[in-house]
Parts: sequence; C-alpha cells; structure tokens
Amino acid sequence: MLRKFVVAIFIIVSFVLQCSVFGNFALAGIIPNLMIILTSSFGFMRGEKEGLIIGFCCGLLSDICFGGFLGFYALVLMYIGFLNGKFSRIFYPEDIKLPIALIITSDLSYGIICYMLMFMLRGRFQFGYYFMHIILPEALYTIVVTMFLYPLILKVNEKLEAHEKRRAQKFV
Repeated sequence: MLRKFVVAIFIIVSFVLQCSVFGNFALAGIIPNLMIILTSSFGFMRGEKEGLIIGFCCGLLSDICFGGFLGFYALVLMYIGFLNGKFSRIFYPEDIKLPIALIITSDLSYGIICYMLMFMLRGRFQFGYYFMHIILPEALYTIVVTMFLYPLILKVNEKLEAHEKRRAQKFV
C-alpha cells in the first residue's frame, strides 16, 4: 500500500514538474520527459508488471491533459515500461550505465514512435529535421535530468524494498 501511494505521488509530482517548472527551463522549446524517466526506472528496478502499470498511469495522465487520442501515450509508455522490465534480471543498483542506456533508448524510441504515428501518417516526412531538432535534444535533456532524478528514485525504491522486507519478516 505504501509503495502504491509513493509511486502515485512520484507520478503526480513528476507530471506537475514537467508541465510547469521545466516549461520555464525549456531549451529551444524542448523539455525533458520525466514520464519516460519514471516509467523506465521503475520498469527495470521492479520488473515488467510494475513498469507496465506505471507506464500506463503516466501515459494516461499525459493523454488526459495533452493527447489528441485517449490511450495513445498510455499504450506507448506501457510498452516502454514493460520492455524495460525485461532488464530487471540484470539490474544492479550501483551500476548507472544500464539505466542511462535504457532511458536514452526509451526516449529515442518514444520520439520515433510518436513521429511515425502522429506525423508521418499525416504526410509530414521531415524525419531528419524532426530527429535533429526535437527527438535528439529531448533525449539529451532527459539524460541530463536523469543524472539528478535517478539517484532519488533509486534511493526511494531501496527504502520501500527495505520497508517491505521488514514488514514481511513480521509475519514469518
């Protein structure tokens, strides 16, 4: 129950920060994607199921506020969370290379999928421009923010796991 509450707070705070605070720190109109950071991080820390659920919640919140289609971002982030969850078996908390690689891959994939399904199908074929001016800068900005946000997510996850472990030992 505590984990659900903390994750819900993380999702809401990240969404508010992404929409308001980071809007003021936009570089050439680009803001970091905190929803990708949360979805990817919890996916490879906790597994496929939790990544899928958190991705769905983050995406649904984005759909409600910004989406043209209800469920588009939820579906994309749900798949990203699920695929990141596949790496939970090789996740080590002290190694930051895997999280960085997965988050940058997730953000690039997210940008390419959004381009293909939202722009290319409407006849906008300027992929080079879109990639160089939107997808790549957003991925780089997201990685910079990840360097600061990921240790916080990791520490909270470790505290929650320790709490769950202590609680489970009470019943044994």
